[in-house]
Order: sequence, then structure tokens, then C-alpha cells
Amino acid sequence: MNGIHIAVDLAKTVFQIAECSASGKILSRKRLNRTQFQRYLIEPRENATIIMEACGTAHHWGRVAQAAGHRVVLLHPHYVKPYRRRNKTDRNDSDAIFNASRAIDINPVPVKTGLQQQIQQLHCLREMWKRNRNQRINLLRGILREHGFDNAAKTEVFLCQCSAAIDSAELKALAPLIHIVLAEIQHLSEWMATCEQQLNQLVAQDEIIDRIDSVSGIGLLTASAFVAAIGTPERFKNGRTVSAWLGMTPKEFSSGNRRKLGAISLAGNVYVRTLLIHGARSALLAAKRCAARTPEKLTRLQQWAIQLCARIGHNKSVVALANKMVRISWAIWKHARQFDGNYVPA
Repeated sequence: MNGIHIAVDLAKTVFQIAECSASGKILSRKRLNRTQFQRYLIEPRENATIIMEACGTAHHWGRVAQAAGHRVVLLHPHYVKPYRRRNKTDRNDSDAIFNASRAIDINPVPVKTGLQQQIQQLHCLREMWKRNRNQRINLLRGILREHGFDNAAKTEVFLCQCSAAIDSAELKALAPLIHIVLAEIQHLSEWMATCEQQLNQLVAQDEIIDRIDSVSGIGLLTASAFVAAIGTPERFKNGRTVSAWLGMTPKEFSSGNRRKLGAISLAGNVYVRTLLIHGARSALLAAKRCAARTPEKLTRLQQWAIQLCARIGHNKSVVALANKMVRISWAIWKHARQFDGNYVPA
């Protein structure tokens, strides 16, 4: 670590800065407002490293610092916390950020591009509207069930039943309010569709997302979320480390000569992991349908998934298939290959 190292504790309006030498000595401290901090970042400095926690605004400030020619290091807050001594103050936080950056076994978080953040934010908006839509549908299901109506399992059929049931005598007092809830559901569905259209336009010319989209069980939503979350495949040594980062590898409880592997760790990006597991469930069901109708068309990947399902059960095999999908996606991204369900490693 050569040159000056600048540890920054970020906030909305106050920024605590500790300028440090390579040996670890604090050279100076500053407490700046937002305007002062922006001017401070773009000042020319030779061989400067800006160190920050990977919080909500860190990627924006990281891009600003990179544009000014500085090296930027973002650290996960989980790894910074053990280095904070005594009370939690801005000053102690900036010291902890610098001390954590000196640990060689802590991998920094890459600075996201503006496009990556926009893709992730589109996913966040769609997921928020999806949750709100599900809340309103479940509310209507409860109301109708309390009044003795038989609810259909399929959402589209249920909403048609709900529209027809509003005119019944049992729901006369609630009818105006149920109309409002149904209108909200319609609006939320339209907003989700708009989000998906915008996502399609953003990634239409992206060759990487197009290749990952071709993997069995992965569609546009999963492929775009996967690429936006990872950024570059070079940050991972192999596909297994990506699986571990997404929380799809077993949690280990080992001591001495006794080794015990438990359930998957559930660490990392919950949203991407959920999409992958849902996609793997769909891919496994498709493989079973193919095995029942046209078994001669099964790929090697589908055969493996069906055999695994027979041996360890449906749910475990779904997670195992999702794990394999992650490794395949990383490999075709890193090595610029096309997906082939019958691929045999050399």
C-alpha cells in the first residue's frame, strides 16, 4: 500500500475523513459537508486511494473519485465493524475503515457503473410493486373467504370472480372500497409490465445477458439481476466462489477431524438467489415433462437433474440445480461460450 490513503465515513450531509500514510499513521482529519466533500474528491492528488464502506451512496462517490483519477476501494460494512474500537462515532468509523483496508484477506466490492445501478433499481421497483400487488390480492381473498366465497387458486381467475362477487348482497357495504383495491391491483400490474419493458430496452444489446438468458431455468429477469449484481466475472476465482457468494453452498460446522456440512448458508444477495431457485424449480419440472413425453430429447444437464431428484428429493435437487446454473452462468460469461445442455468438459 503506497501513497496516501483516505478513509471516508459517508453520510447524507457530513463526511468524516482520515488521511493516512502507508505505514498506518493518521496524518490529518477533516469533517466536511457535501459540497466541500465533492470539491475534496476532485482535487488532484498523486497516488491517492479512497477507501469507503459499500453503502448506499458509495458507488456514486466512487465513480466521482475514479473520474478524478483516484483508486477507489469499497469494503463491505460487515468486515469493517470488527475493526471499530470503543464507541461508534464518525471518527472511530473512519479509523475502522482504514484498518480494515489493510487486511489482505478482505476482498473489496467493485464500484458499480450507473447502468448496473439502474438495472438493480428497476428490479427493486418491480419487486416492491409485486409485493404490494400480492398484499392486496391476499386481502381480497381473505374478505371473500370470510363471506363464504370459494376462491380460485389462479390469480387471474380469482380477480374475475372478485369483480363478479362485488355486486352480491353480502358485500354491498364493501363494494366501493373493493373497487378501489381492484383498481390498485390493475395499476400495480401495469407498472410491473412497464418496469419489464424498460429493463428489456436497457439490456436489449447486451450480449452477456443474452448468453446467460439462454441457460435452462434463467430468463431476462434472472440474467439481468445476476449480471448487475456481479459486475465482472474476474472478481471470482471460479463458479463455486460465485455460488458461495450467493449463499448456495453448505454452511460448515467443523472442528479437528470432525467435519459437518449443514444447510445452505443463505448469505449474499437474497433476491438473485430467490430468482435462481425459482428458475431451477421451473427447469426441473420442464425436464420431468420432457422425460415423460420425449425422453430421447433430454440433455445431459436434464438427465443429471432428474437422477439427482430421484436420489435426494425434489426441493434439495432444485437448490443443487440452481447451484449448477450459477456455475454454468459464470463459466459462459467468463469464457465467452454459448450455453450447451450437453456440454462435456475437456
